[in-house]
Amino acid sequence: MPDPIDAVYRAESRRVLATLIRLLGDFDLAEEALQDAFAEAIEKWPIEGMPANPRTWLVSAGRFRAIDKMRRRATFDAALARVSAYAQNSAHTPADIDDERVDDDELRLIFTCCHPALAGDAQIALTLREVCGLSTEVIAHAFMTSAPTIAQRIVRAKGKIRDARIPYELPARGELTDRLDAVLRVIYLVFNEGYSASAGDSLTRVELSAEAIRLGRLLVDLLPEPEVIGLLALMLLHDSRRGARVSPAGELVLLSDQDRSRWNRDLIAEGTVLVERALSSRRAGPYSLQAAISAVHAEAPGAEATDWAQIVGIYDVLLRMDPAPIVELNRAAAVAMRDGPVAGLMLIDAILVRGDLTDYQHAHSARADCLRRLDRRDEAAAAYRHALSLTTQDAERQFLERRLAGLLAAPPLMQREIHPKLPNERGRRT
Repeated sequence: MPDPIDAVYRAESRRVLATLIRLLGDFDLAEEALQDAFAEAIEKWPIEGMPANPRTWLVSAGRFRAIDKMRRRATFDAALARVSAYAQNSAHTPADIDDERVDDDELRLIFTCCHPALAGDAQIALTLREVCGLSTEVIAHAFMTSAPTIAQRIVRAKGKIRDARIPYELPARGELTDRLDAVLRVIYLVFNEGYSASAGDSLTRVELSAEAIRLGRLLVDLLPEPEVIGLLALMLLHDSRRGARVSPAGELVLLSDQDRSRWNRDLIAEGTVLVERALSSRRAGPYSLQAAISAVHAEAPGAEATDWAQIVGIYDVLLRMDPAPIVELNRAAAVAMRDGPVAGLMLIDAILVRGDLTDYQHAHSARADCLRRLDRRDEAAAAYRHALSLTTQDAERQFLERRLAGLLAAPPLMQREIHPKLPNERGRRT
């Protein structure tokens, strides 16, 4: 695919798909129409030039290709007759595919994928596949399961939407709140995949994090509930650090070592205002509290000035609200910074001993960091190796390899000059 068309595909394909699903009323037909539209673009754009509005061109091309196919196939397949009639009658004016309507289409698609008739894991898998275009392999890694399992969930979810004739629309306002949790969870998963890719040679996937933020803004406009605002704040505050998370050589840079002059102050200012707005409602939930933790990091002029006591306090509230093992792990890392590595190690070991997070790379790398700070080298090396065995992201693997090599090469702690005023090293979070 030529580079300009590839750029359009990356920027517009999911929006085009969302509109095609609305116009055609069928996921699989819309996906086929999307591919047909880009195939036509590859054929025509190099000769005729790129259209002024590629998105509208692609929607129109995909729709007409789909209708033509359905007309031909409906002769032999009566089941397609209803879909063909729907597609031909669904849109007849340019207003049906204008930019504002297309933005609404993405929200319609998210709420459709997160319909309560679908199982929770199917909601997330379908949204990540259809709204964001993630491969089944990447989704499987996020779920810690196999690609065939994810593919089966997606097929079943599409079948449920089709057979139950679940409407492709935004729910009535009275139903929005009930369906909001799944939508927020999905948007945050999309952002996380963009902010810290689960696999591959690139630490970030900017187009995914940007898409999640854009969807978050749309959702705030639609439903300005405290947790919607809190999620947008959390994404903005995390994204403000994106430019400092990777060195010019492509190496992962920890939060403690980042050049804070490279943090995006406009995003920090916007995110901080949103955090305050969410917290002042006194109905703040987990996303708002996580955003508050990010705001504490953003307010610190340097790593050594981080208010770890405040961060631990917020984690205490968050853990009561959301007693998840990963929240407990993040709190343990913060305790290690406030009270020292012994305290943090005890908490991390307690999580692992009871069988939680045993296959989670960051649990073992956090444990390794505490052991490294205690100069328990053999145990630290083993923990780093365990973390490496669970790592699928190249930049993280290279970071852990450097940490392990540095640990093995350094002289014993007793032989090193210790400066009593050196700041503690920061936590693993980036």
